[in-house]
Amino acid sequence: MEIFFVTNNMNKVREAEAILKEFGIVIKPINVKKIEIQHESLDEIARIAAQNAYQEIKKPVVVEDSGLFINVLNGFPGPYSSYVYKTIGLKGILKLLEDYKEIELRKARFVAVVALALSNNVIHLFKGVTEGLISFEIRGDKGFGYDPIFIPVGSTKTFAEMSIEEKNRYSHRGKAFKELGLWLQRFCVSNKSVCS
Repeated sequence: MEIFFVTNNMNKVREAEAILKEFGIVIKPINVKKIEIQHESLDEIARIAAQNAYQEIKKPVVVEDSGLFINVLNGFPGPYSSYVYKTIGLKGILKLLEDYKEIELRKARFVAVVALALSNNVIHLFKGVTEGLISFEIRGDKGFGYDPIFIPVGSTKTFAEMSIEEKNRYSHRGKAFKELGLWLQRFCVSNKSVCS
């Protein structure tokens, strides 16, 4: 089965491909304008973006939205992570946390929501959550976004110090795309005409 993925971020495409190939699903990046509403809910942001993308291409389409939620900052930057990354970057986040020296105070979580639009009104959401910590410094040269400052629970490495395969074992995006893959596998058993 082929699914279109609305993104210009080839890092996200590579991560999704690595997960979905296990389910026999081919992901095809498509350059459609992604509508991103301002909202407190990642679910709603992803759902609206997927609905708009489906209206544009009239084929099954996937959109992913994610956010970094830092506990001591009351969940900031959360759904505004992309904007915050572009404006203050990794150094800005580390500056906001410079007075928080204890590991317990650096807890954070990454949340990803993958929205699959099968029609205008049929949209399924798949969520992945990864708990972790914000590092004290920028580490690693792989990945993208906040990867160089996020250490998932169960590892001592930041996402930017991991290969795609290793990151996918921990990552919020990997978990969300795995849920999508499992759902599509079940869906295709009873909807062979849609999935061929």
